[in-house]
Amino acid sequence: MKDNKEGSHKNIWYGVGRQRIEIPRIVLKGKVQNNPVHSQLHICSIGHYPKAKGHYTYRKKGLPENFLFYCVDGHGWYQLGKQRFEVGPNEFFILPQHAEHAYGSDEEHPWTIYWVHFGGEALPEMNSMQSVQRCFKPQHVRNSGEILPLFSKMYKTLELGYSSDNLLFANLCLSQFLSLFLYNDRHYEATSKESLDCVDSAILFMQEHINDNLSLIDLSKRYNYSVSRFSSLFRQKTGYAPIDYFLQMKMQKACQQLDFSDRAIKDIAFSMGFDDPYYFSKRFRKIIGMSPKKYRTVRTSVTKSE
Repeated sequence: MKDNKEGSHKNIWYGVGRQRIEIPRIVLKGKVQNNPVHSQLHICSIGHYPKAKGHYTYRKKGLPENFLFYCVDGHGWYQLGKQRFEVGPNEFFILPQHAEHAYGSDEEHPWTIYWVHFGGEALPEMNSMQSVQRCFKPQHVRNSGEILPLFSKMYKTLELGYSSDNLLFANLCLSQFLSLFLYNDRHYEATSKESLDCVDSAILFMQEHINDNLSLIDLSKRYNYSVSRFSSLFRQKTGYAPIDYFLQMKMQKACQQLDFSDRAIKDIAFSMGFDDPYYFSKRFRKIIGMSPKKYRTVRTSVTKSE
Protein backbone atom coordinates (compact mmCIF):
# COMPACT_ATOMS: atom_id res chain seq x y z
CA MET A 1 0.00 0.00 0.00
CA LYS A 2 2.88 2.35 0.70
CA ASP A 3 3.95 2.12 -2.94
CA ASN A 4 0.70 3.82 -3.87
CA LYS A 5 1.48 6.77 -1.63
CA GLU A 6 3.44 9.80 -2.77
CA GLY A 7 6.03 11.43 -0.60
CA SER A 8 8.45 10.42 2.14
CA HIS A 9 7.60 8.21 5.10
CA LYS A 10 10.23 7.42 7.73
CA ASN A 11 13.01 8.74 5.48
CA ILE A 12 11.97 6.57 2.53
CA TRP A 13 10.34 8.02 -0.59
CA TYR A 14 7.33 6.26 -2.07
CA GLY A 15 6.25 7.10 -5.59
CA VAL A 16 5.73 5.88 -9.13
CA GLY A 17 8.83 4.37 -10.72
CA ARG A 18 10.75 4.03 -7.45
CA GLN A 19 13.68 1.60 -7.49
CA ARG A 20 15.34 0.77 -4.21
CA ILE A 21 17.44 -2.09 -2.85
CA GLU A 22 18.70 -2.19 0.72
CA ILE A 23 21.19 -4.92 1.53
CA PRO A 24 19.80 -6.72 4.62
CA ARG A 25 21.85 -6.18 7.77
CA ILE A 26 22.31 -9.91 8.19
CA VAL A 27 23.91 -10.05 4.73
CA LEU A 28 26.14 -7.05 5.41
CA LYS A 29 27.28 -8.54 8.69
CA GLY A 30 27.69 -12.12 7.48
CA LYS A 31 28.98 -11.74 3.94
CA VAL A 32 30.34 -8.21 3.57
CA GLN A 33 31.70 -6.55 6.70
CA ASN A 34 33.75 -9.57 7.75
CA ASN A 35 35.04 -10.24 4.25
CA PRO A 36 38.51 -8.72 3.60
CA VAL A 37 37.60 -8.01 -0.03
CA HIS A 38 34.34 -6.17 0.71
CA SER A 39 35.04 -4.70 4.14
CA GLN A 40 36.93 -1.63 2.91
CA LEU A 41 34.22 -0.29 0.57
CA HIS A 42 30.80 -1.72 -0.20
CA ILE A 43 27.24 -0.91 -1.21
CA CYS A 44 24.71 -0.67 1.62
CA SER A 45 21.71 0.44 -0.44
CA ILE A 46 21.07 1.77 -3.92
CA GLY A 47 18.15 3.39 -5.69
CA HIS A 48 16.54 5.58 -8.32
CA TYR A 49 13.74 8.08 -7.62
CA PRO A 50 12.16 9.63 -10.77
CA LYS A 51 10.44 12.99 -10.35
CA ALA A 52 10.46 12.46 -6.61
CA LYS A 53 7.69 14.82 -5.55
CA GLY A 54 7.50 15.19 -1.80
CA HIS A 55 10.92 13.65 -1.22
CA TYR A 56 12.28 14.84 2.13
CA THR A 57 14.64 13.41 4.76
CA TYR A 58 16.23 14.68 7.96
CA ARG A 59 18.77 12.74 10.01
CA LYS A 60 20.12 14.40 13.12
CA LYS A 61 22.94 11.86 13.55
CA GLY A 62 23.47 11.20 9.86
CA LEU A 63 24.20 7.69 8.65
CA PRO A 64 26.99 5.24 9.48
CA GLU A 65 27.89 5.26 5.77
CA ASN A 66 28.42 7.81 3.00
CA PHE A 67 25.65 8.81 0.63
CA LEU A 68 26.15 9.83 -3.02
CA PHE A 69 23.31 11.69 -4.77
CA TYR A 70 23.29 12.20 -8.55
CA CYS A 71 20.62 14.54 -9.92
CA VAL A 72 19.79 14.10 -13.61
CA ASP A 73 16.66 16.25 -13.84
CA GLY A 74 14.66 18.74 -11.79
CA HIS A 75 15.89 20.50 -8.69
CA GLY A 76 16.35 19.94 -5.00
CA TRP A 77 18.38 21.02 -2.00
CA TYR A 78 20.34 19.62 0.90
CA GLN A 79 21.69 20.86 4.18
CA LEU A 80 24.93 19.59 5.67
CA GLY A 81 25.46 20.90 9.16
CA LYS A 82 24.46 24.55 8.96
CA GLN A 83 25.14 24.96 5.23
CA ARG A 84 22.36 24.70 2.66
CA PHE A 85 22.96 24.00 -1.03
CA GLU A 86 20.79 23.98 -4.13
CA VAL A 87 21.14 21.09 -6.58
CA GLY A 88 20.18 20.90 -10.25
CA PRO A 89 20.59 18.66 -13.31
CA ASN A 90 24.02 17.07 -13.87
CA GLU A 91 25.11 17.77 -10.31
CA PHE A 92 26.03 15.42 -7.51
CA PHE A 93 27.10 15.58 -3.91
CA ILE A 94 28.31 13.28 -1.14
CA LEU A 95 27.04 13.28 2.43
CA PRO A 96 29.75 11.98 4.80
CA GLN A 97 29.05 9.41 7.49
CA HIS A 98 27.80 10.52 10.92
CA ALA A 99 27.01 14.07 9.75
CA GLU A 100 23.69 15.75 10.47
CA HIS A 101 21.89 16.39 7.20
CA ALA A 102 18.60 17.04 5.48
CA TYR A 103 17.59 17.02 1.83
CA GLY A 104 14.51 17.45 -0.26
CA SER A 105 13.06 17.77 -3.72
CA ASP A 106 11.86 21.06 -5.20
CA GLU A 107 8.07 21.34 -4.97
CA GLU A 108 7.53 22.70 -8.49
CA HIS A 109 10.32 20.85 -10.28
CA PRO A 110 11.05 17.68 -8.27
CA TRP A 111 14.38 16.08 -8.88
CA THR A 112 15.13 12.76 -10.52
CA ILE A 113 18.01 11.15 -8.67
CA TYR A 114 20.21 8.09 -8.58
CA TRP A 115 21.78 7.36 -5.22
CA VAL A 116 24.08 4.93 -3.43
CA HIS A 117 24.77 4.46 0.27
CA PHE A 118 28.26 3.02 0.63
CA GLY A 119 30.09 1.97 3.75
CA GLY A 120 33.34 0.32 4.77
CA GLU A 121 36.42 0.62 6.91
CA ALA A 122 38.03 2.93 4.34
CA LEU A 123 35.47 5.72 4.81
CA PRO A 124 37.32 7.78 7.47
CA GLU A 125 40.47 7.85 5.34
CA MET A 126 38.45 8.42 2.18
CA ASN A 127 36.56 11.34 3.71
CA SER A 128 39.83 13.03 4.66
CA MET A 129 40.85 13.21 0.99
CA GLN A 130 40.55 16.58 -0.71
CA SER A 131 38.96 14.99 -3.78
CA VAL A 132 36.13 13.67 -1.59
CA GLN A 133 35.75 16.69 0.68
CA ARG A 134 35.10 19.02 -2.24
CA CYS A 135 32.14 16.79 -3.13
CA PHE A 136 30.45 17.66 0.14
CA LYS A 137 29.37 20.69 -1.92
CA PRO A 138 27.48 20.28 -5.22
CA GLN A 139 29.72 19.41 -8.16
CA HIS A 140 28.92 19.43 -11.87
CA VAL A 141 29.48 16.09 -13.58
CA ARG A 142 29.83 15.29 -17.28
CA ASN A 143 28.22 12.00 -18.21
CA SER A 144 30.46 10.05 -20.57
CA GLY A 145 27.70 7.50 -21.07
CA GLU A 146 29.19 5.20 -18.43
CA ILE A 147 27.44 6.38 -15.27
CA LEU A 148 23.88 5.13 -15.75
CA PRO A 149 24.81 1.80 -17.43
CA LEU A 150 27.19 1.06 -14.56
CA PHE A 151 24.51 1.99 -12.03
CA SER A 152 22.14 -0.37 -13.84
CA LYS A 153 24.70 -3.19 -13.69
CA MET A 154 25.05 -2.83 -9.93
CA TYR A 155 21.30 -2.59 -9.37
CA LYS A 156 20.33 -5.49 -11.63
CA THR A 157 23.06 -7.68 -10.17
CA LEU A 158 21.80 -7.11 -6.62
CA GLU A 159 18.25 -7.78 -7.80
CA LEU A 160 19.40 -11.31 -8.56
CA GLY A 161 20.24 -11.92 -4.91
CA TYR A 162 23.15 -11.75 -2.53
CA SER A 163 25.37 -14.58 -3.70
CA SER A 164 29.09 -14.14 -3.15
CA ASP A 165 29.63 -13.53 -6.87
CA ASN A 166 26.85 -10.95 -7.09
CA LEU A 167 28.16 -9.04 -4.08
CA LEU A 168 31.72 -9.14 -5.40
CA PHE A 169 30.73 -7.91 -8.86
CA ALA A 170 28.54 -5.08 -7.54
CA ASN A 171 31.14 -3.91 -5.03
CA LEU A 172 33.95 -3.98 -7.59
CA CYS A 173 31.72 -1.86 -9.83
CA LEU A 174 31.21 0.58 -6.95
CA SER A 175 34.84 1.71 -7.03
CA GLN A 176 34.61 2.47 -10.74
CA PHE A 177 31.24 4.17 -10.22
CA LEU A 178 32.70 6.48 -7.57
CA SER A 179 35.67 7.32 -9.79
CA LEU A 180 33.27 8.58 -12.48
CA PHE A 181 32.24 11.28 -10.01
CA LEU A 182 35.32 11.94 -7.88
CA TYR A 183 37.65 12.05 -10.90
CA ASN A 184 35.13 12.93 -13.57
CA ASP A 185 37.57 14.97 -15.66
CA ARG A 186 39.98 12.05 -15.94
CA HIS A 187 37.42 10.09 -17.92
CA TYR A 188 37.78 12.65 -20.71
CA GLU A 189 40.75 13.71 -22.73
CA ALA A 190 41.61 17.30 -21.95
CA THR A 191 40.46 19.52 -24.80
CA SER A 192 42.85 22.28 -23.84
CA LYS A 193 45.56 22.81 -21.27
CA GLU A 194 43.74 25.93 -20.16
CA SER A 195 40.95 23.74 -18.75
CA LEU A 196 43.37 21.96 -16.38
CA ASP A 197 44.34 23.21 -12.95
CA CYS A 198 47.99 24.06 -12.33
CA VAL A 199 48.84 20.69 -10.80
CA ASP A 200 47.40 18.59 -13.64
CA SER A 201 48.97 20.95 -16.15
CA ALA A 202 52.32 20.66 -14.39
CA ILE A 203 52.14 16.85 -14.48
CA LEU A 204 51.48 16.92 -18.23
CA PHE A 205 54.37 19.35 -18.62
CA MET A 206 56.60 16.97 -16.66
CA GLN A 207 55.57 14.10 -18.92
CA GLU A 208 56.36 16.13 -22.03
CA HIS A 209 59.79 17.03 -20.59
CA ILE A 210 60.57 13.70 -18.95
CA ASN A 211 64.11 13.73 -20.38
CA ASP A 212 64.89 17.24 -19.18
CA ASN A 213 65.95 18.71 -15.86
CA LEU A 214 63.18 20.77 -14.30
CA SER A 215 63.61 22.74 -11.10
CA LEU A 216 60.96 23.70 -8.58
CA ILE A 217 61.65 27.35 -9.40
CA ASP A 218 61.02 26.68 -13.11
CA LEU A 219 57.68 25.01 -12.39
CA SER A 220 56.54 27.65 -9.90
CA LYS A 221 57.31 30.51 -12.27
CA ARG A 222 55.52 28.74 -15.11
CA TYR A 223 52.26 28.82 -13.14
CA ASN A 224 52.83 32.21 -11.50
CA TYR A 225 53.05 30.90 -7.97
CA SER A 226 55.64 31.25 -5.27
CA VAL A 227 57.69 28.13 -4.64
CA SER A 228 55.97 27.50 -1.29
CA ARG A 229 52.43 28.01 -2.67
CA PHE A 230 53.00 25.82 -5.72
CA SER A 231 54.56 23.09 -3.58
CA SER A 232 51.63 23.25 -1.18
CA LEU A 233 49.03 22.96 -3.96
CA PHE A 234 50.93 20.11 -5.59
CA ARG A 235 51.33 18.17 -2.35
CA GLN A 236 47.66 18.66 -1.42
CA LYS A 237 46.54 17.05 -4.66
CA THR A 238 49.17 14.34 -5.17
CA GLY A 239 50.64 13.69 -1.75
CA TYR A 240 54.14 14.37 -3.11
CA ALA A 241 56.51 17.29 -3.50
CA PRO A 242 56.73 18.35 -7.19
CA ILE A 243 60.31 17.23 -7.84
CA ASP A 244 59.79 13.93 -6.00
CA TYR A 245 56.80 13.32 -8.26
CA PHE A 246 58.86 14.20 -11.34
CA LEU A 247 61.61 11.81 -10.26
CA GLN A 248 59.07 9.02 -9.85
CA MET A 249 57.86 9.64 -13.39
CA LYS A 250 61.46 9.52 -14.60
CA MET A 251 62.08 6.21 -12.83
CA GLN A 252 58.90 4.76 -14.27
CA LYS A 253 60.21 5.64 -17.74
CA ALA A 254 63.63 4.22 -16.86
CA CYS A 255 61.97 0.94 -15.81
CA GLN A 256 60.34 0.71 -19.22
CA GLN A 257 63.70 1.15 -20.92
CA LEU A 258 65.26 -1.48 -18.67
CA ASP A 259 62.37 -3.83 -19.47
CA PHE A 260 62.22 -3.38 -23.21
CA SER A 261 65.72 -2.46 -24.36
CA ASP A 262 69.33 -3.59 -23.98
CA ARG A 263 70.63 -0.06 -23.54
CA ALA A 264 73.44 0.39 -21.05
CA ILE A 265 72.33 1.74 -17.69
CA LYS A 266 74.54 4.78 -18.04
CA ASP A 267 72.91 5.57 -21.41
CA ILE A 268 69.48 5.33 -19.83
CA ALA A 269 70.67 7.64 -17.06
CA PHE A 270 71.85 10.23 -19.60
CA SER A 271 68.58 9.94 -21.55
CA MET A 272 66.64 10.69 -18.36
CA GLY A 273 68.60 13.91 -17.83
CA PHE A 274 71.09 12.60 -15.24
CA ASP A 275 74.70 13.67 -15.80
CA ASP A 276 75.91 11.27 -13.11
CA PRO A 277 74.98 7.57 -13.57
CA TYR A 278 75.84 6.91 -9.93
CA TYR A 279 73.32 9.52 -8.76
CA PHE A 280 70.75 8.03 -11.15
CA SER A 281 71.28 4.59 -9.62
CA LYS A 282 70.99 6.03 -6.13
CA ARG A 283 67.67 7.71 -6.92
CA PHE A 284 66.44 4.60 -8.75
CA ARG A 285 67.21 2.41 -5.75
CA LYS A 286 65.44 4.78 -3.36
CA ILE A 287 62.26 4.95 -5.48
CA ILE A 288 62.07 1.44 -6.95
CA GLY A 289 63.63 -0.44 -4.05
CA MET A 290 66.58 -2.00 -5.90
CA SER A 291 69.41 -0.95 -8.20
CA PRO A 292 68.83 -0.64 -11.96
CA LYS A 293 71.14 -3.63 -12.53
CA LYS A 294 69.22 -5.83 -10.09
CA TYR A 295 65.90 -4.65 -11.52
CA ARG A 296 66.92 -5.71 -15.01
CA THR A 297 68.22 -9.06 -13.73
CA VAL A 298 65.00 -9.76 -11.83
CA ARG A 299 62.79 -8.73 -14.71
CA THR A 300 64.79 -10.82 -17.18
CA SER A 301 64.47 -13.93 -15.02
CA VAL A 302 60.72 -13.35 -14.58
CA THR A 303 60.23 -12.90 -18.33
CA LYS A 304 62.06 -16.14 -19.10
CA SER A 305 59.89 -18.06 -16.67
CA GLU A 306 56.59 -16.76 -18.09
